[in-house]
Amino acid sequence: MTSLASKIREEIDRDGAISFARFMEMALYSPELGYYERQRQIGQKGDFFTSASVGNLFGELLAFQFAEWFEKSAVENAKGQKKCLQLVESGTHNGQLALDILRWFKQFRPEIFQNLNYSILEPSPRHRDWQQKTLAEFSGQISWHKDFSEIPRHPGFTIVFSNELFDAMPIHRFGWDAKVKTWFEWGVGWKEDNFVWKRLSENQREPMPYPQLAPELLAVLPDGFTTEICPTASAWWKEAASILDSGKLVAIDYGLRAEEFLTPERSHGTARAYFQHRVTADLLAHPGEQDLTAHVDFTALQEAGETAGLQTDALVSQTKFFMEVLGKIAKRPEKFGEWNEKRAKQFQTLTHPQHLGRSFRVLIQSR
Repeated sequence: MTSLASKIREEIDRDGAISFARFMEMALYSPELGYYERQRQIGQKGDFFTSASVGNLFGELLAFQFAEWFEKSAVENAKGQKKCLQLVESGTHNGQLALDILRWFKQFRPEIFQNLNYSILEPSPRHRDWQQKTLAEFSGQISWHKDFSEIPRHPGFTIVFSNELFDAMPIHRFGWDAKVKTWFEWGVGWKEDNFVWKRLSENQREPMPYPQLAPELLAVLPDGFTTEICPTASAWWKEAASILDSGKLVAIDYGLRAEEFLTPERSHGTARAYFQHRVTADLLAHPGEQDLTAHVDFTALQEAGETAGLQTDALVSQTKFFMEVLGKIAKRPEKFGEWNEKRAKQFQTLTHPQHLGRSFRVLIQSR
């Protein structure tokens, strides 16, 4: 048994069965032991694959769109001085995406780059060290913060964005008991030297509502149907909205609208484990050694933002988002750089339905 598995088992022995959200939190983020707390190779040969690991183009396309939004905002303040562009990134991984964005701004929008403030939200000291090494050439222009309360307020236009942040936030798993017509929460216990699924009693559950579905849907929901809720994601999105005086919130992730979770092929939920690009449904095996993810509920994020007073600009596939960016580049090619074969291949990977284009979506909200 690994030291992390022993740590989780000790908590179960002490407190009883824990929520899957707590199991996932420990498996992924326990200091020094969690899956994301150890240096991982990202890309085709690594443990996981992201849009940023495709190549520089992902960050360059985002940077171009960020510049477009900024240029269309009010750029003059009352004193006639240019406002700054503030970028706030969360889920920064090794810092490569930030590096691609900053290099592009420096080369193609130096007038914006001079007044650009780049903030990284990073609660992990270990991740911060990795990122600072990657971003050493821009050390004077980047600030690191543990949470939103530390983010400095700058007069200007703020863009808070993330790539594959929400799919790794801890989720609660709920099952439907058709006999008694009620939901129950799946927890994690310990039995016969293994982590096992166990129904949580009401006094073991964290206070939160069960999945909210229309009565006509509950009437036909099959016994054992499983789905997920991520209160942490909605809370994060609302907090991000609270720092936004003028600007946009952008989430890029793989996920679904609320109604898309209720299909026969998702009767066991969307949570999956990954190791070197191999998928498995055994979520409780090898804590700390495999990635745990679930599809993002974009409807929940959208509603959280609108509750906080934001306007929804778009919820589209990554393909549609980047095709629209490409159309803008075609009108201003001198502002982007040469569209060469290397960029064309990366663009295909980012947008083709058989690669990243179909499963990834982009939510954009603004104030």
